[in-house]
Amino acid sequence: MADGTPLVMAAFDPYAARAQFPILSRTVNGKPLVYLDNAASAQKPRAVIDNLVAQMEGSYANVHRGLHTLSNEATDAFEAARETVARYLNAPSPETIAWTKGGTEAINLVANGIGLSIEPGDEIIVSEMEHHSNIVPWHLLRERRGAVLKWIPVLADGSLDMAAYAELLGPKTRMVAVTHMSNVLGTINPVAEITRLAHAAGARVLIDGCQGAVHAAPDVQAIGCDFYVVTGHKLYAPTGIGALYGTAGALESLPPYQGGGEMIETVEKDRIRYAKPPHRFEAGTPPIIEAIGLGAALEWLSGFDRAAIAAHEHALYQHAVSRLEGLNWLRILGQAEGKGAILAFTVADAHAHDIAQIMDRYGVAVRAGLHCAEPLAKRMGVTSSTRASFALYNTVEDTDAFVDALIKAREFFV
Repeated sequence: MADGTPLVMAAFDPYAARAQFPILSRTVNGKPLVYLDNAASAQKPRAVIDNLVAQMEGSYANVHRGLHTLSNEATDAFEAARETVARYLNAPSPETIAWTKGGTEAINLVANGIGLSIEPGDEIIVSEMEHHSNIVPWHLLRERRGAVLKWIPVLADGSLDMAAYAELLGPKTRMVAVTHMSNVLGTINPVAEITRLAHAAGARVLIDGCQGAVHAAPDVQAIGCDFYVVTGHKLYAPTGIGALYGTAGALESLPPYQGGGEMIETVEKDRIRYAKPPHRFEAGTPPIIEAIGLGAALEWLSGFDRAAIAAHEHALYQHAVSRLEGLNWLRILGQAEGKGAILAFTVADAHAHDIAQIMDRYGVAVRAGLHCAEPLAKRMGVTSSTRASFALYNTVEDTDAFVDALIKAREFFV
């Protein structure tokens, strides 16, 4: 609802959910919009849109220390959103949640923090299926601090080679950074087991939850990780907002990422004392409206049965796969057991970009390219792929329109 109250439904109805997204009523190239680019960015429900407008029209001010009514109202909403993120992740307290501009900044915050103590030869383990946002920050430590990157192999079905991972761990392992759910393959990784093995080796663990927080019902205490990263725009919230969860000890061990207002307790000419986490990591005026919008999105999303949503999305994926079976010109990338509703594929004798552009003629929005996962593309032996990614508001009709458009697009190349 506009006031952030969760919309509780007796059973999940994708058509009722879809009706809450104004953009999904539009047409593209004379066809009803079929939006299947959700892994890149999800659309926004009316509850979030109304919340953002209400904040700007009625309660906007800078947060903390304002001591006037508007500032107090904005601060209350801002900190309430932090509490909402903590509940959503089952974090032990709001103080374990630091606001960031998104998942990328959250990973960079951690990488820069531990980077100050990285010594040449220290090892960082990532997987071959990582998004560039969970690769490049660690490469920077390789270039600047002499860290060694080690890679968990991806098996043919798109799952991680856990036996190989266990062999990679050693006394020099400082950090293990892996995705909860692949943005290309849809693979949902065994992050609790990954964390357990890393901790046994004395390493810390960062989980990239930018996809997992949407589709995998994260529980950071059950996972046991040191850090968990989310981004708002994939969670039906605005862009420019994300959050970093860290255990109290993990956050306390990190130095500030940026300097400025808000992240300090005292500043003198010859000394400085930093604020405690999480404010230590929130220099400057924060993304106030965006954070409140993320809180509204999570309150809205929490009004649904998450298991029912996952079952619905998986049913759509399976429906698409069943209709595509037997097409010898199509290759689906990643079919790990229990994967999420992401369908990446290649079409024989056709470039992914061409397929996506032709499908757009039929109103179907999909993504094409490397999906910011170049090592994974090389591992799978492709130079690009097309990706359809499902969300709670997609329907069987969307899925059929996607398959029909794909078959029509293929006809341009025969």
